[in-house]
Amino acid sequence: MAIASKSADFRKVKNSLAKWVITLGGISVLFTLVLIFMYLLYVIKPIFESAKVEPHAQFAITESSKVLSTGVDELKEVAYSINEQGIINFYQLVDSARNKAGTKIHSQKLVADGERLKQLINIGQEQKLLLDSAGNVQLIAPKFTSNFDSGAREIIPSVSYPLGEGYLPVDENNAMLKKLSFAMDDEKAIFVGFTEDSRLIKTSLIAEDDFSYDTEFEAEYEEINYAATQVDDILVTPDLAMVFIREADQVAVYSLDEESELKATIIPQLAQSKSTPNHITSMALLSGGSSILLGADNGEVSQWFEVATEQGREFKQVRSFKVSESEPVTAIYTEQFRKSFYTETPSGEMGMFYTTSDADLWRGQLHQGNAQAFAIAPRADGLVIFSEQELSIFTVENEHPEVTWRALWQEVWYEGYPEPEYIWQSTSGSDDFEAKFSLVPISFGTIKAAMYAMIFAVPIALTAAIYTAYFMTPGLRKKVKPTIEIMEALPTVILGFLAGLWLAPIIEIYLPAIFLLLIFIPASVFITAFAWHKLPREYKAKIPETWAPIILIPAIALAAYAAFALSPVLELHMFGGDVRQFITNDLGINFDQRNALVVGIAMGFAVIPTIFSMAEDAIFSVPKHLTSGSLALGATQWQTLIKVVLLTASPGIFSAVMMGLGRAVGETMIVLMATGNTPILDWSIFQGMRTLAANIAVEMPESEVGSSHYRILFLAAFVLFVFTFVFNTLAEFVRQRLREKYSSL
Repeated sequence: MAIASKSADFRKVKNSLAKWVITLGGISVLFTLVLIFMYLLYVIKPIFESAKVEPHAQFAITESSKVLSTGVDELKEVAYSINEQGIINFYQLVDSARNKAGTKIHSQKLVADGERLKQLINIGQEQKLLLDSAGNVQLIAPKFTSNFDSGAREIIPSVSYPLGEGYLPVDENNAMLKKLSFAMDDEKAIFVGFTEDSRLIKTSLIAEDDFSYDTEFEAEYEEINYAATQVDDILVTPDLAMVFIREADQVAVYSLDEESELKATIIPQLAQSKSTPNHITSMALLSGGSSILLGADNGEVSQWFEVATEQGREFKQVRSFKVSESEPVTAIYTEQFRKSFYTETPSGEMGMFYTTSDADLWRGQLHQGNAQAFAIAPRADGLVIFSEQELSIFTVENEHPEVTWRALWQEVWYEGYPEPEYIWQSTSGSDDFEAKFSLVPISFGTIKAAMYAMIFAVPIALTAAIYTAYFMTPGLRKKVKPTIEIMEALPTVILGFLAGLWLAPIIEIYLPAIFLLLIFIPASVFITAFAWHKLPREYKAKIPETWAPIILIPAIALAAYAAFALSPVLELHMFGGDVRQFITNDLGINFDQRNALVVGIAMGFAVIPTIFSMAEDAIFSVPKHLTSGSLALGATQWQTLIKVVLLTASPGIFSAVMMGLGRAVGETMIVLMATGNTPILDWSIFQGMRTLAANIAVEMPESEVGSSHYRILFLAAFVLFVFTFVFNTLAEFVRQRLREKYSSL
C-alpha cells in the first residue's frame, strides 16, 4: 500500500509539472507572437506620422538692404544671407567657443564697388548665380569647413567660385540681361537668358578637362528663335536637357540637346485646362527636373511632366494641390533630393506637399507677409527664413513624405509613365529618383506563387494521402509514408537552386513535353489499370498485392520518356521550331525562363509532404467501425471512401490544405531563386513574380536603417504576417464547423 501511495503521489507531481510546463510553453508562444506583432508596428508607425514644423531659434538681424537669398549648413549651425548690395553675411546659429548665437562671423563683398545685384538664381542648395546691375555674371558657392583647433567643432564659412572668380561670358554681344537661368554638370554649363534687346540666348561653357579640377572652358553661343518682348521665368533642367520659358500664362519648352533643333514645344493646355486658372503666378522645377510646378492665382499648384502618347511625347497635367482658397501662390520652393515642395501666399500662409504620394503634409504660417528669403536645409530637416530684419530657424520632421496608404495600395502616376500604375521600384542610381513603393505587385506575386503551387500540390498530395491511408497495404504504407515525410526535411534552398538552374532551362527547351505530360501520364495510368483488369486471374495471383502500385512506375516513366521524345517533333511541326518565339510573337505573351510554371512545380514539391502527412493521418485515423459498418451495409469501397471516410476526415484534410497554403505564402528561397523577382501584375503562367518574402530577403540587406524603404519592408513583413494570420484563422473556423458537422458520424 505504501508503494502504491508513493507511486500515486509521484504521478500527481509529474502530471502537475507537465501541466505547468505545457501551459507556460503555450503562453510563451502567444507572448512571442504578440511581441513580433508589436515590434512590427513599432517599426512601421513612424512612416504614417504627420509632418511637423516647429520654431527652433530666432535672431534680430540688421541687413543694409533687402535680402535676396539665404541658406544654412548641413548641421544648421551657420546661416548666411545675400542682399541687394551684393554682400554675403554669415551668422552663428548656436553658441561656439568663439561666437555667440546670432553673431555675424563673416562678411564678403561679391560684386564690384558701386554695383548691385539685379538677379540671384539659386542652383540647388549650394550654388548661386549672380547677375549684377552692370550685366556681369558670376557663380559662387557658400562653403562650410569644420575646424577643431579650439577643442570643439566650429564651422568656418567661406565663398568658393566653381567656374573661377572672373565674370562669365553669357552674351557675345554684351547686352544687358533681363532674365537668366543656369545649370551645369562636371563637363558642361548652360546659360539661357533673355536680353534687353529681346533676344533669347543659349550659352554653353565646355570644360577643357573637368570643372571639378579645372575651371578652364570654351564658350559656345547660340540664339534661340523666340519671338517675345517679355519673359517672366526661365528654368533650365539640372540634366541640361530642356529649358522652360514662361511668358504670362504660356510656357514654352525647348530641348537643349545638341543633336536636336532649338524648337519650342508650346503647352497650350495651361490656359485652357479647367483646373488651371487664367493667370500663372509662379513656376518651379521639381527635384530631378522632369516635372514642372505651376502656381496660380486661384491658390492651386499643378504638376506637369512629359508622357508618351499616340501623337508623341506631350506635357500633361498629372495632379494638382489646393494651397489656398483665396490667395495666389506667390512662390514655390522645392527640395533638392525629394519630390517635396513648399508654397507661399501673400499673407505668409505656407504649405508642405509631396507630389508622388499626392500628400498634403503640413499647413501653417511661419511669418507675417512675404518672406524676403526662404531656404530649405540641405538635409530637408530645417527651414531658414529672412523676414523684416529677422532671421528665423525652424526644425522640420518629415522623414517619410512619400508613404501614404494611397501610394502603397492605389495606382500612382509616376514621372515619365503614360498612366497611373502599380509599381515597386525602391532604389536607383540617381539622387533625384522617384521611389515607387506600391505593395500591390509583391502582394499579388505572393498570391500568384501560392496559387500555382497549390494547383500543383493539392491534387497530388490529397490523392496520394487517400491511396496511402485507405487502399495501400500496411507493409508498403510503412515504407512510403516515412519516405514522403522525409522530403519535408529537404532544404528549400536546394529546391530553389535546382528549380532555377536545372528545371527552368529544361522547361524552356522541352515546353511541349510539359503539356504532353498532362495527357500522357493520366493516359498511361488508365491504360495500365485496364491491362491489369484484363490480365488473367492466374497471373494476378502470382504478383504480390504489395507490388500493385509499383507496376505503375515503369508505365509512368515510359509516358514521360515519350513526352520528351515527341517534344522536338511537336515543336517543329506545330510551332515553327520554336515554342518560345511562337508564344511571344504569335500569341503576344511574354515568356520568362523563370516563371510561375517553374515556381508551381518546385514549390509544389516543397508543399506536398506537409499536405500529404496531415491529410494521410486524418484519413487513416477515421474509426474502423465506421468503414466496417458502411461495408457491412453493402456500400462499395469507393462509396465508403466518399460518403464516410472523407467527410469524417474533412476537418483534418482542410487543415492540411491550409497548412500547405501557409507554407506556400511564406516560402522564401524557392521564389527567390526561381521567379526572376519581377514585381509585375500578370496571371500568366509564363511570367515571373516577386513575393513579399523574397522582396524582404533581397532588399533588407541594402536598405538604410530607419529609411522609408527599410520601414516599408517591415510593413511588407506585417502584411505577410496578416495574410498568414487571416488564412489560419479562417482555416480554424472552417475546421471547427466541419468537426461539429461530421462529429456525429
